[in-house]
Amino acid sequence: MLGSAMVAAAGAALPDCFRGSRPPPLPPDPVTTTPWAEANAILASTRLPSIPNALFVRSPSAPRGNDEAGAIQSAIDAAWRAGGGLVAVAPGEHLTGALRLRSGVNLHLAGGASLIFSEDPRLYPPVFTRYEGIECVNRSPLIYAHGESDIALSGEGTLDASRTAGWNRGADRGFLESLVAQGVEPAGRNVLDRLRTSFIQPYRCARVLIQGVTLTGSPFWQLHPVLCTDVTVEGVTTSVSGANSDGCDPESCDRVVISGCTLASGDDNIALKSGRDADGRRLAIPCRNVVIVGCQAEGRFGFLCCGSELTGGIENVFAYRNRSYGRGIGSVLWVKSNTRRGGYARNVRIADFRAGTLRNAVVSMTTEYAGQQGEWLPRFSDIELSGLTVESAPRVLDLQGLAAAPMGPIVLRDSTFAGIASPDRIEHAIVRR
Repeated sequence: MLGSAMVAAAGAALPDCFRGSRPPPLPPDPVTTTPWAEANAILASTRLPSIPNALFVRSPSAPRGNDEAGAIQSAIDAAWRAGGGLVAVAPGEHLTGALRLRSGVNLHLAGGASLIFSEDPRLYPPVFTRYEGIECVNRSPLIYAHGESDIALSGEGTLDASRTAGWNRGADRGFLESLVAQGVEPAGRNVLDRLRTSFIQPYRCARVLIQGVTLTGSPFWQLHPVLCTDVTVEGVTTSVSGANSDGCDPESCDRVVISGCTLASGDDNIALKSGRDADGRRLAIPCRNVVIVGCQAEGRFGFLCCGSELTGGIENVFAYRNRSYGRGIGSVLWVKSNTRRGGYARNVRIADFRAGTLRNAVVSMTTEYAGQQGEWLPRFSDIELSGLTVESAPRVLDLQGLAAAPMGPIVLRDSTFAGIASPDRIEHAIVRR
């Protein structure tokens, strides 16, 4: 179950005509250690799920093209009731609606198996979730779990969300914000058909493994663990599938390992988050102890982003021996917040990153994201980058701090930058080279 598998993913059209490239194979030797003792301790302490060896075969009993959601879910539930085990999905196309993972169950897609998620919104019932950092009730993510432990989604198969685009749309975040302002409790914030839902979302789960599978066609964030502990994402391939199709967005999670993944997206590749505005302050749970090793990425914006929903804080983040490929990325690191969201990002380390052409600065950090203003000063500190190699970029540093809360220290050392078009732009930031 723990072997890595990499599958190429094709891109999809975006408004600016950004299209995904065919990713190259990853280096054969996985990255298993880093230069930082703290990161190595996270690698050693992040626990994998414990799942029994019992096998529950999901045979393709439904006629090809017919909905199999009930049959697949029944197999998951049967495995759970029996104490756990592996639910194997055979090769072929399987049309389904939302699936809910249960404790002690590994949903395993054989090579050549495809889960095709239905265009029928009735197959995605309301669940408790988080939309861009605010808790609410929305249609179920395509793969969902709540309050479970020891769960896995694995294999060499594909999950295809492209048919859900007809119902999985909407960006009326103002409606959700108005419910918060009115004092509506999270369980009463119904945003069905107003806001999109994530592709894969374990919520308040412990010991989560997502391994080997390929995701395609997502209208929104692709991997979105929320309020989880001990999350391992290994050998997963995501795809460029439209605006806001972030690759992997751990939110308010503790102990996260992302290794050997090919993360293509129409937005950020990895975006660490911890809630937004008043609702983020209500929970006040940071995203912390994250290690990212041996991954490759392609997308419009940042490889590693902190925010913009970072009200609960982000800390202890380590990225080692990663690279861009194909059409490249926007920035190696993008830290973003504003005085309405506040929050912090601290103890962030990036080393040995290889990039071709960047569309934005190598390091972008802003306290004025989206122009929103309030009374909460964001604080970015103790950030270090070393061993970076970049072929070209508009500039190296673009740092927009606040006089009342200067950024830094930000350390940049032992790196090589070519084809830099403009000098650094540094406002209210402490930089050490």
